[in-house]
Amino acid sequence: MAKASKSQQLVRSDRRMFAASDDNAMMKQILSTHAPDGRLVDVKPILLIIDNVLRHITPEIDQALTAGSGHIDSFDGPTNLSAIDDVLDALAYIVHKISCEISCKCAGGGDAHATTMVILNMLSSYSWDAKVVLTLAAFAVNFGEFWLIVQLCTTNTLAKSVALLKQLPDVLEHSETLKPHFDALNKLIKAMIDVTKCIVEFIELPCEYISSEVPPLSTAMASIPTAAYWTIRSVVACAAQITSLVGLRQEFVTSTSEAWELSSLAHKVSSIHEHLRNLLRLCYQRIEEKKQEETYKEFIRIIETPQGDISKILRVIFRKEDPHPLFSPADKTRVDIDVLRRKHVLLLISDLDISLDEIQVLEVLYKYERASSSELSYEIVWLPIVDRSAWNDSYQQKFLNLQSIMPWYTANHPSVIEPAVIKYTKEKWRFVKKPIVVTLDPLGKVTCTNALNMMWIWGNAAFPFSTDKEESLWKSESWTIELLVDGLEPNLPNWMREEKVICFYGGEKMEWIESFTSATKKAAQTLEIGLEMVYVGKNNAKERVKKISGLITQKQLSHSWQDSNVWFFWNRLESMLYSKTQHGKTNDPDIIKQEVMTILGYDGSEHGWAIFFLGTTEMVRANGERVLSSMQSFEAWEEMARQMGFIPALRKHLEGITDDHHCTRLILPGISGGIAERVVCAECGRPMEMYFMYRCCVE
Repeated sequence: MAKASKSQQLVRSDRRMFAASDDNAMMKQILSTHAPDGRLVDVKPILLIIDNVLRHITPEIDQALTAGSGHIDSFDGPTNLSAIDDVLDALAYIVHKISCEISCKCAGGGDAHATTMVILNMLSSYSWDAKVVLTLAAFAVNFGEFWLIVQLCTTNTLAKSVALLKQLPDVLEHSETLKPHFDALNKLIKAMIDVTKCIVEFIELPCEYISSEVPPLSTAMASIPTAAYWTIRSVVACAAQITSLVGLRQEFVTSTSEAWELSSLAHKVSSIHEHLRNLLRLCYQRIEEKKQEETYKEFIRIIETPQGDISKILRVIFRKEDPHPLFSPADKTRVDIDVLRRKHVLLLISDLDISLDEIQVLEVLYKYERASSSELSYEIVWLPIVDRSAWNDSYQQKFLNLQSIMPWYTANHPSVIEPAVIKYTKEKWRFVKKPIVVTLDPLGKVTCTNALNMMWIWGNAAFPFSTDKEESLWKSESWTIELLVDGLEPNLPNWMREEKVICFYGGEKMEWIESFTSATKKAAQTLEIGLEMVYVGKNNAKERVKKISGLITQKQLSHSWQDSNVWFFWNRLESMLYSKTQHGKTNDPDIIKQEVMTILGYDGSEHGWAIFFLGTTEMVRANGERVLSSMQSFEAWEEMARQMGFIPALRKHLEGITDDHHCTRLILPGISGGIAERVVCAECGRPMEMYFMYRCCVE
C-alpha cells in the first residue's frame, strides 16, 4: 500500500498548483527551458500513431469494464508505415528517455511540476509542438504496454506471467472501483490529444497569409508554452494514475480524490483547448480573408483587363475546385464553361427572391432570340448571390425550384461562385437587391454593368446590350404612346388607325375609378368622339390591383390588363428612369425622363391619374383630382373642346386650374444605379425633397 500512496502524491500535488494561476514567475520558468536549435521534426505522422494507440485503448477500457471483451482491433492507422518508421528511427532514443523518466518519477512519487520541468529541460532544443508530441508518444508507449498486458493476461500465457510479476490488478474484478478513475483518465487523454492537435495546427499555419507578430496568431503563440506545459503535466498525472495500479493485484484501495484531481486537470486542459480553438478559428478566418483579398485583387485585374477570350473571365468567376460549375437545363447535367466560348454572355445576378414575372419576361426574350435569326447569339447565366452562412434546406429547395424553371444556364450551386466575385458584384456592379444583368462580349469585355433596363425597354432590339447601343437607341427615341405602352395593349394599332382618344389611367380607389370613367365616357359621348380607356393598375400592389381589375371588368368600366402586363408596365417605366439617369450627360431638358418621372410621381400619390393620347404624340396628363374635376365640369370647356379638339381643350382647361395645395411623391425601389439628386415636382416644377423610405409590403 506504501507504493500506491507515493504515486498518489504526484497526482495530489496538482491541487496546490490549481490554486495558483499561470503567473509571470511560472511563465518565466517554463520559457527558460526553451532553447530550440532549429531542428525540424515531422510531428504529424507521430501524432497519427499516438492517436491510433490511444484511440484504441480508451474505448476498449470502457468495453472491458462493462462487457469484459479482450478483443483487439486491427491496426487502421496510417498506411505509409515505412515513412513513419524513418521519422521515429531518429527519435526513438528521446522517446524512450522520456518514457523512463516518467516511469521512474511516478514510481518514486515525485512532484508533478518538477517532473514536468525535467521533461521540458530534456526537450529544450525542440519546438513546442515537438515537445508535446514526443512526450505524448512516450506516454502512449507506457500506457499501450500496460493495457496490452491487462487485456491479454486472461488469454495469453506470457501476458499472464508479466501481469503476475508486475502484480497488476484484475480489471474485471475491480471494475466498479476502477471505472470512475478510467473515465476521468479517458477524458483527460482526449483533452491532451485535442490540445496537441491545436498546437500542431498553429505551427503549420501558412506564414504567407498570417503573421505570428500580430493577433490573433501572436496571442496563440504566446499561449502555446502554457498549453504545452499543462499537456505534459497531464501526461505525468495520467502516468502516475497508471503506475498506482502496479503492485495491487491482491488488494486495491483507492481514494476518490485521485479521480477528482484527474477530472479537474481535464477541465483545465479542456479550457485551454477551447481557448486555442477560438484563436485557431480567428486565424483561419484571417487567412481566408487574406486569400479572398488576393483573389479579389486578381479578379479585378482580370475583369478590367482585355483577355481576348470570354472563357478566361468565366473561369475566375467560379471556384477552381469545380471543373463543371454550370448546370445545363437542356441536358439536365453539369457542364464546363467552354459551352460559352465565342458567345455574348449575359450574367443574370440576383438573390433567391427574383420574381417569376422577371423570369417570364426574360424567358420570352431568350426563347425569341433562339427562334429568330442567328445574328442574335447570346447566352444567359444565372449567378445566385446568397448569404452562405444562413444556407439551409429551405434555401436549397428554393434554389432548385428557381433553377428548374429557368431555360438558360445556371450556376450548379451558389457555393461554386467565388466569394471575390460576390464582393465585386456588390462593390463595383452595385448589386443590392434588384436583379441586374452584366453583359460580356465574346472577348470577355464588360460592355454594360446592367443591361436589364434596356432589355425591359427595347427587348432584343438592344442587342448586343452594350452601353453604346443603349445610348444610340435613346437618341432615336421620343415621347410617344408606343414608347409608353410597347405592345402591352394589343388593340392599340387599331385604335390609332380609327383615330380614337386613348386613355391610360391608374390608381387604387374604386370610387374614384368609377367616377372618372363615367364622367370621361359622358364627355366623349357628348363630343361624339371615339374613346378607349385602359386601367394599368398601380406599382407594387399586385393583389389590390387584381381585385380592382376584376371589378372593372365586371362593371364594364374600361379595359384592364393582366397581372404580368401591369408588372411589366411599371418596371419598364422605372427602367426608363434609371437608364436615362445613367446617360444624362447634359443639362438639356429631357422630355422622356420628365414624363416618366411625372407618371411615377402620380403613382406614388394616394390619388389616381390619367394620360390621354390622340395619335402618336398628342398628349395631356393630370393627377386624379384635377382630371376628375375637369371631367365632371366638362360643360365649362365643352365649347372649347368642339373648337380645338378634346386633348388641346383639356390641356388648356387644366392650365387654368390653380392648385396651391398638393403633395407629389416619387417612390423608387433600391437600385444598383444612381438617381439624380435634383428632381422637380410634376405639378409645380419646384425641386422635390429627398427622403429615405423602408417598406415591408406583404399582401
